[in-house]
Formats: sequence, structure tokens, C-alpha cells
Amino acid sequence: MQVTRFAPSSADAPPARGAARGRHAVVSASRPLKVVLFLVILLTISRLHQRFAVLQSLRPAALLVGLALFLVLLQPRLLSSHPWTRTWPAKLVAFLGLLACASAPFGISFGATAHFILEDYSKVLVLALVLMVTIRSAQDLGTFVWAFVVACGLLVWMAFFVFRIALTPDGALYRLGHLDMWDANDLGCVLLTGFPLTMLAFRTSRGIARILSGIILVGIAMTTARTGSRGALVGLLAVGLTILVFLSSVSITRRVGILVVTVVALFIAAPPGYWKQMSTLTAIESDYNWSAWGGRKQVAQRGLHYMLSYPVFGIGAANFGRAEGTISDLARDWSPGKRWVPWIAPHNSYIQAGAELGVPGLVAWTSLVLGGIVAMGRLRRRLPEHWSRGNRDERLLFHAPLHLLLAMLGFAVTCSFVSFAFLDPVYILAAFMSGLYVALDTHLTRAAAGVPRR
Repeated sequence: MQVTRFAPSSADAPPARGAARGRHAVVSASRPLKVVLFLVILLTISRLHQRFAVLQSLRPAALLVGLALFLVLLQPRLLSSHPWTRTWPAKLVAFLGLLACASAPFGISFGATAHFILEDYSKVLVLALVLMVTIRSAQDLGTFVWAFVVACGLLVWMAFFVFRIALTPDGALYRLGHLDMWDANDLGCVLLTGFPLTMLAFRTSRGIARILSGIILVGIAMTTARTGSRGALVGLLAVGLTILVFLSSVSITRRVGILVVTVVALFIAAPPGYWKQMSTLTAIESDYNWSAWGGRKQVAQRGLHYMLSYPVFGIGAANFGRAEGTISDLARDWSPGKRWVPWIAPHNSYIQAGAELGVPGLVAWTSLVLGGIVAMGRLRRRLPEHWSRGNRDERLLFHAPLHLLLAMLGFAVTCSFVSFAFLDPVYILAAFMSGLYVALDTHLTRAAAGVPRR
């Protein structure tokens, strides 16, 4: 087996008693940070605090991100001799941050982009980078994966017991509406990203944790139907087919069983009009998204035009809606007395990245998403099969690449229907991938040095 290795660092050097004490001190110092990050992921993915006006006014997610950064800076040993900076996800995330900053002075609104970066995008980047700093072992990675899983569980619970399905304005179907956090399409993207992570938790857990993750798996499938999102259904089909073909560590009987349970859950929870709405996927040209000015096709065409008009730096992060209302053809032809021009979101994360960050931004963001799928597939093939029957750390490290691949695949498909280029899910996945490389290096270094497992 050949696995890319970082040079062993002093933090990972095994034998000396002093080094062991140093490692123990670093682990002890990082515990409060892990608790804070667990809560940050929980709130960021579930957006539970937005359900309560008092909590939302306190901005707990932003405060916790700031606290996490403070804890990192307070413990220099957490930053020293850490190879996460040499992982490709960390480099791409940092590069995207630089591109976003560069897009501000060269875009169509410096103030709007600067405000977005300071108020929103900076927190996304800080959370991703702090996660990369913190994940040093399989146990760390498993802890934060569970934070994502629990957040998905909260979303499922709210989808069934807090929010209600209602008839859409066009009378097409019943779906979740009036959500306090994600809208229905966004919720589908988040849950399809969390579905493979929940499978990872299910496969590497025992007892109550296994039962809980199994319930959340079924709940995600049922909630996917309640969202009424066509993008979520396409993402679920892509993930399901990939599981059927590539999840070779699971018997074909179990793989088929997983898909059968998922499909049954989807059918049971499907609201009135769901399957009729889904059937429009086979007749795209008759859908309003194909011909209407505000449909996805024409929005995408205008987005490509913005990217080609501002190829190097783009129109500026978070400026797509402003471009629609100011520099689009309809906006240029507007005159008093005509209908107002809506500031439409891109509804496609790839178009969003290209239009707002230019060609370099599109290449970098696509490399993060599609590169993650390719890289995790390659990494999975280089891990020893006997780890699948090893201890808990080895099982997690063995199964994590394929499930991160599936999570990124679910995101890659569903993000084509939503504007998620600058939101947390893909950056958290990037942090998980970076942490997986570090955890593998740590595990292999200690195994090579003969350090006994605790």
C-alpha cells in the first residue's frame, strides 16, 4: 500500500515520554475547542437558532466561531508542526478566500462584496480552517462527522414536527414551506450532503448510536420527499446508484436492502403531487425553467455572460442579484412604467462561483467539489482491506474516504439547483477531507513506530 505521507513531526514523534506528555497536553487543551466546534457545526447545519428570535439576535454561531478562533490562538501548540497546511483542500479553501477578497475592488459593488465577506463568508472560511487545525485523529474526525449527523437529525425532526407542508402558489404540489432557516430546495441539498455522513456514522457505530443514525437515515429519505425538491431527488438517485455500484465493502444484498428501504421511505412520505412534479424532469423543455426570463436556463446564460464580461475577478462575491437588477439586458432596457426587474439568485452554485469570482473562481471551486470526489476515490483504493475489520479508528479511516466521496457527490449534484458556493456545507466537507489526510498520517506514523493503541 502506498499512502501519501507527511514528514513525521515532533508532535507525532512516538517514543519519548516527554513527547507523549506533550501530546497529552495538546489533546487536553483541544477538548474545549472540540466542544465549541461541535456546537458550531450543529448550529451552522441545522440553523436551529434561527427558529428562536432571542437566540438569533445573539448570533450564537458567529460568537462560537470567534470563540473557536480565540481558543486556537490561545494554544500555539495546536498550530505548531501541523501538516494540514500541505493538504490540497486547505490550499483551495484559502485560495477561494483570496479570490473573494480580490473580487471586491474589481466587481460591480465594492461595498456589497466587502460587507458579505466580513459578515458572512469570513465565518465560513474561519470555521473550515479551524476544523482543519483541530482534526488530528480518527476520533476527532468521527466527532465532527457526528455533529453534522445530529444537525441533520434536528432538521428531520423539524421537518416532521415543527414545519408543515402546504400547497405551492402554482398549485403544483404540497411541500415544506415557511421554514425559518433553509428553504425547501436548500434543505434537500443539506440533507443529501449529510446522508452519506450518516451512513458512515451508522457503519462505524454500535448500540444506541447505531440505532440513532439508522433512524436519521430513514428520516432523511422521508424528508427529501417532503421538500418537493427535484434537485434533491436527482441527488438521491446519484448517491443511490453510486452506493449500488461502488460500495464493494458491503454485500450486494445489503446494498440493495439500503436502496429498498430508502425508496420505501420516499414513497411513504411523498406528499400529494410529488410524483407528478418529479415527472417534469423527463420533460424539461415544457417547464418554466426552460423558457421563462427568471427560469434556471436563462439565469444560467446570463451568469455565463457576467463571467465572460468579468473573466478575471468576476462581478464580486454576493453580487449576482445586483447584476440581475442593474446590468442584465432586462435592467438595461427598463424604463419608468415598466415592471420592476427582480434581483434573482443564480440557483446554481457553479454559475454563482463563475459569475461572482470569474474563471479562476469557477476552476478553483469546481476543483474543490469534483476534485474531492476523485481524490477520495483514489485514497480509498490505497487503504488496506483489513482495516475494515480492525479497531474503531481503522474502520472509520477505511470507510471515511468512500462516504466523503458520496457526500461530495450528493452536494455536487444538488448544488446545481441552489446557490451554495459560499455556504458552509462544502467547506466543512473540505475540512473533513483535510482532516482525514492528517488522521491517516498520524495513524500510520504511530503504527510504524510501534506506539500501542489506547
